Amino acid sequence: MDLYRGYQLFIHNMLKSARFEVIPMKGAVDEAMALPAGSVVTVTASPRKGIEATFTLSEELAKQGFHVVPHITARQVCDKSHLCEIVDRLSAGGFDDVFIIGGDIVEPVGTYDSSRALIADIVEMGKRPRCIGVAAYPEGHPLIKRDALRQALKAKQPLVNYMVTQICFDPQIIGKWLADVRADGITLPVYIGIPGILKRSKLLEISLRVGVGDSTRFLKNHWGMMARLLQHDMYNPDNLIKKITGLAGDRAVAGFHIYTFNQCLSTRQWRQRALKRYRT
Repeated sequence: MDLYRGYQLFIHNMLKSARFEVIPMKGAVDEAMALPAGSVVTVTASPRKGIEATFTLSEELAKQGFHVVPHITARQVCDKSHLCEIVDRLSAGGFDDVFIIGGDIVEPVGTYDSSRALIADIVEMGKRPRCIGVAAYPEGHPLIKRDALRQALKAKQPLVNYMVTQICFDPQIIGKWLADVRADGITLPVYIGIPGILKRSKLLEISLRVGVGDSTRFLKNHWGMMARLLQHDMYNPDNLIKKITGLAGDRAVAGFHIYTFNQCLSTRQWRQRALKRYRT
């Protein structure tokens, strides 16, 4: 196979194995129904609404036939007893894959201040999910130094199954970050986070609906996207995925993680067009 066709196949497979992230907000189930049947759908953790909102939406989407991956924020878990209740609910709901983050909450509600501590306790439990995913940050984290992020990822590696990158619009930064973590001995499969089709008005609406404090954090975490949307009313990820072929040599790149921001129909339509474009 020539190099061009190899790149085409790489992007096609990344799109085909994509996961879709949705936010627990009013109308989220109806929005998600626009996604391909049986898709892997991840449900974010809301700092304002708490873990219950994530579970409620996850359970509703599972009833619709999606393979659902709930997000659990360590800093929203009170203690080990509360964690046992969460793991029991994951097991009862048939959720065999869970995504765990530390969370941007400044003061933890209980004893867990990091995802590492929470994951270590989950791993010891008999009903632990089959797969555990964690976040990765190609452009760093506003609250955590880069070296600390790298060390935390290395510490979690023996306990988890994959990582998902936060949105980054620069393929060179993504490529360098991935090369660096691989050189540092981090071999986890990785899903590359990209936005779907996104309207400026919708992003602003979501940021306002998640709450005043959360809205500020939301916009801060997505400043790169906002900068692009201020220039154009619509963001399209075509250019980003076209330039991501530099990752093709890493066999542990598992697929795209598409942040839909609940614009699921337009995201699905874009993905269908892209799949046809990269079909070999």
